[in-house]
Amino acid sequence: MRPFTHPSVDNITVEGILHALSDPERMAIYVGLVNTETARSCANFQRINERTVPKSTLSQHFRILREAGLIRSERQGVEMLNTSRRAEVDKRFPGLVDAIMAAHCRQSGKANAGRKRGRRARA
Repeated sequence: MRPFTHPSVDNITVEGILHALSDPERMAIYVGLVNTETARSCANFQRINERTVPKSTLSQHFRILREAGLIRSERQGVEMLNTSRRAEVDKRFPGLVDAIMAAHCRQSGKANAGRKRGRRARA
C-alpha cells in the first residue's frame, strides 16, 4: 500500500480548506476529529447525519480532508487512524478554523439553542 502524503503547513491554502469543508459530510467528520484528543478510525464515521456512508465515499472524504491539510491519517494494522491538524492550521491561518466552526454551529442551530436557554433563564 502507498503511504499517505500530507501537505506541509506552507502548502495548506484557504481555498483548499474551504473546498474540503464545503461538503456537509466532510464537515461532520472534521468536527468529530477536532472535538476529540484521540485518533479515530474511519469506522467511527460510517454514520453521518443519520445516514450510512459507503466505505468508498468515506475514503474519498478522508482523502480530500487529508489533501487540504486538515487531518493526518496513519495506518495501524488494517485500520486508518485520523487526527486533526488544527494546531498547524491555526498557526498558518489564525482564527480561520474558529470562524468556520462558529459558523457551522450557528448554521446547525447549536448556538441558537444555547442563546434560547440563556434568554429563558433571564426572563
